Amino acid sequence: MSTITEEQTLREAGIRVTAVRLLVWRTIVRNYTGIFNLADLEEALPTVDKSTLFRSLTLLSDHHLLDTIDDGSGSQKYCLRNADDPLSEVRHIHFSCRICHHTVCLTNIPLPEVSLPEGFEVDNVEYVVKGICPKCKGAIV
Repeated sequence: MSTITEEQTLREAGIRVTAVRLLVWRTIVRNYTGIFNLADLEEALPTVDKSTLFRSLTLLSDHHLLDTIDDGSGSQKYCLRNADDPLSEVRHIHFSCRICHHTVCLTNIPLPEVSLPEGFEVDNVEYVVKGICPKCKGAIV
């Protein structure tokens, strides 16, 4: 069974491959199994300027390789759309702790079906569940 390379993934998503885009994508795929933000990527790639990283993240999001997560923290967060098959349309729920402000992917919970009235068309669905994570819950008990 052959595995798809990072470069092939970018091409199949319709992204023109450049050295920087490939570097950013490889860094994400190889280092982030969960949620990350621009600051994390800046730390991992200190030689790449912030605006280039931001444009790369936007491009990867626009081509459905990354999910964007607005958890209310004021910092845009990202995660791989589907680590096993980044080009799949499988989405998942995110949980944001209101105490420690960590956000995690909950990939094993199916997304609820949303029925919209006739004439409405869905472009994007984001599920961020907010509450208290097990670690913080244990600390306040």
